[in-house]
Amino acid sequence: MPKIQTLPDILISQIAAGEVVERPASVLKEVLENSLDAGSRSIQIHLEEGGAKLIRVIDDGCGIEKEDLALAFTRHATSKIHSLEDLETVETLGFRGEALASIASVARLSITSRATNSQQAWKLVGSADAQLEPAALMGGCIVEMRDLYFNTPARRKFLKSAGTEFAHCQEVIKRVALAHPEAAFSLTHNGRNHFQWAPGNLAQRLQAILGDEFMDHSREVLADGGILSLHGAIIDPTYADSIKDQTYTFVNGRFVRDKVISHALREAYRDVLHGSRQPSVCLFLSLDPSAVDVNVHPAKTEVRFRDSRAIHQFVFHSIQKALTSLAVPKNIAAPTTPPQLHQERQDSAPQFSTPYPPQHHYRTQQTQLEIQQPRQNERYYDFVAIPESTKSQFPPMGFAIGQLQGVYILAQTENGLIVVDMHAAHERIVYEKLKAAIDAQSIATQTLLIPITLQADTLKIATIEEHQETLLGMGFELGLAGPEEIVIRAIPALLQGGNPAKLVDTVLKELGEQGFSNTSTARRDELLATIACHGAVRANRQLSPPEMNALLRQMEETERAGQCNHGRPTWFALSMAQLDAMFLRGR
Repeated sequence: MPKIQTLPDILISQIAAGEVVERPASVLKEVLENSLDAGSRSIQIHLEEGGAKLIRVIDDGCGIEKEDLALAFTRHATSKIHSLEDLETVETLGFRGEALASIASVARLSITSRATNSQQAWKLVGSADAQLEPAALMGGCIVEMRDLYFNTPARRKFLKSAGTEFAHCQEVIKRVALAHPEAAFSLTHNGRNHFQWAPGNLAQRLQAILGDEFMDHSREVLADGGILSLHGAIIDPTYADSIKDQTYTFVNGRFVRDKVISHALREAYRDVLHGSRQPSVCLFLSLDPSAVDVNVHPAKTEVRFRDSRAIHQFVFHSIQKALTSLAVPKNIAAPTTPPQLHQERQDSAPQFSTPYPPQHHYRTQQTQLEIQQPRQNERYYDFVAIPESTKSQFPPMGFAIGQLQGVYILAQTENGLIVVDMHAAHERIVYEKLKAAIDAQSIATQTLLIPITLQADTLKIATIEEHQETLLGMGFELGLAGPEEIVIRAIPALLQGGNPAKLVDTVLKELGEQGFSNTSTARRDELLATIACHGAVRANRQLSPPEMNALLRQMEETERAGQCNHGRPTWFALSMAQLDAMFLRGR
């Protein structure tokens, strides 16, 4: 058996570097976190060849005392924790005391520092055993890393091209800068200036990094649960496909990739995203440091929550609440002032979408929209007369002025025009009503005047027998009329205008393939979404003005009315300014 021996310190540090220093971006992350822990408010970053040749970070933090410079190169030496209790409640970004020692073992590292109130700056090059040199520096620190993996060529060959490594470095800077909008950041690469972000509030930093398009089509999230809080911005589902996937989640100011938060985010968007779209978000979760373990991954990008279920529910409900309201676009006049992010924004900064509270009711000429066969003989191009008393009190979705090609409703708002896809909008309304009725176990049924008899195979007959109670709970009363026949006696009242035969066929097919369980909300909602699609008003259905207005009012009172069950948008708006620009008015 080979003899057991103690590894030399340099080899131990190089092994540790394999966990901490994956690529230049890993080095940059560790150095930036140290700068921020030191209280820096201005950080300059200089890179060469994607960071593989040079990473220089200049900050204005508190600096390192002369007698502590050598310790900065020593493994497991840190000023941030002193006991196990400190580790369990750590609030700093760095705490392991391994980063600089690991970097120094695989690259040429130097630190120049002038501590606060110190009369002299000092420089240390190479290792803890090197001689301190006097240096010129106004204050703060300069950390310089050159020639990454110069002494381990086998690892250097695994680095990607300079362009790829630079892109990873940029991403690290974005994450750190989003979490610290109060600090200024600048970046140069191969002598070329790439950006310079001034200090400001979160809204300004989001605009600088994620862009105007994200800010124009985002909604603010602001939730306070006492020991938990969540704030940030999420993309409006309608625009999720036009804006690239940019997901930034932070826990106590630390960027993380967490499965609990990611799952809660996907679940909250499940009903409103179309196809394979991915939401762009920037979210900041704050909680007691003792309730989260940040010491579970060498790169500190993963965390473990003490009560992951509570975190999941809090994030899920906070995002769902932000997505629930009918978000009126910014070019439509709003009766309320949109909430601010931390500080008052500049007039030029884009604002977040303003949801209209669903409790607003408007007295207009309208009736309850019912699903029935098209009225072939009724003229529907009669424009509804808007009462003088309500002209100054436009509801969020406005008043219907007509129908286009039997597909779209045109509505006049206080400051423009809204176009509504009537099938998509009614589909969402029916879907939400079905969910609420089933949750409350109070779904109303409509008994058919003449029961309908259908041919059915053995699988459908077996499905009826197996799920009889479920079908009754959903408002379907089905029975057997023979060995290969079923009879439909009643359907949900919400779907009375649909085709009973097609509805029952769809329900039995879905139940036979997937089943139905109150414990599986996602599976249940998929079935209800399919049913709602069959029960919603179809294209070419001619609506009277009161019916069109009824649909608009129901949209205002329905959660997530901006998207149908499949994630498609239900309406778009054009302001008078946009319409004037189309027709070159005022030019």
